[in-house]
Amino acid sequence: MQNELKHTYEDILDRPHHVSGKHPRMSMWDRAAQFSPFAALTGHGAAIRETERLTERRIDPDEDEREILDRKLQMLRELQEARPEITVCYFKPDERKEGGAYVTYTGRLKKIDAFKRSLIFEDKTELPIGQVVAMDGEMFER
Repeated sequence: MQNELKHTYEDILDRPHHVSGKHPRMSMWDRAAQFSPFAALTGHGAAIRETERLTERRIDPDEDEREILDRKLQMLRELQEARPEITVCYFKPDERKEGGAYVTYTGRLKKIDAFKRSLIFEDKTELPIGQVVAMDGEMFER
């Protein structure tokens, strides 16, 4: 049988390997990529990971907590020239889905912007007053 195969391909066995004049030689990396698995669902894995990612539901402060926050904001307005260092806990809404996360930030207050309704800190961080759920600092302990 091997003898039969040799006769079948005898006319091309000793010919030189063809090299294209039009196309450059493909690198081994590109040749291997031709046989890599095909990802038919591009982005599907990222969508699943996004769905798995947990967010927290925003809990609105009750009236007593709002009253305490209002008093602390009033104190901050009066003492903002001293640039007090405060720690603020606020709700940061998620950009992609419902919910968000509670974040704590500590910094020196530069000013309270009444028009934007935000706290502006020395490092240019801006926090919306409406998202603040708690404030703490030495100035509130007095």
